Amino acid sequence: MTDAPKPTRAQRFRDVVVPAAQRAGYTGHGAKARFSRDTGMTDSSVTRLWQGKSLPEARFYPKIAEAAGLDLGDLLVDSGLLTQEAVQSLSETGRSQVGSRLTPDQAADEFGIRDGVGREIFYATIERLKRLEDQDAPDRGADPGGAAAQM
Repeated sequence: MTDAPKPTRAQRFRDVVVPAAQRAGYTGHGAKARFSRDTGMTDSSVTRLWQGKSLPEARFYPKIAEAAGLDLGDLLVDSGLLTQEAVQSLSETGRSQVGSRLTPDQAADEFGIRDGVGREIFYATIERLKRLEDQDAPDRGADPGGAAAQM
């Protein structure tokens, strides 16, 4: 008796994303093209994702989660890219540490993120948050709640 082969990371990611995307309305003719447009991914990258052949670049994970109606943390944990503990550690980081001179590499080391894909996700999340902060900066005087309060 042989055990079934263990699914690859790309297959696990597909098994989380595709059903969620379908529940979010990405079905029928043109579903992958719409998903591509909504996430900023190329059509060929979406096709490889749908087939479970490759993982998308980490910079697309927040948009993929948004389009599929998933929480980013749940996507990363359910697909096996990060552990629940790693996601909790990230969310429990004190705000006083945000302004520190800690580099992303040092932060990843502190959180115990050793896996290359996990580190790329971590770096992409940091860059996305920095971009969001930069976009919100001019509006802060008019709306003290910021983008997070509007969500």
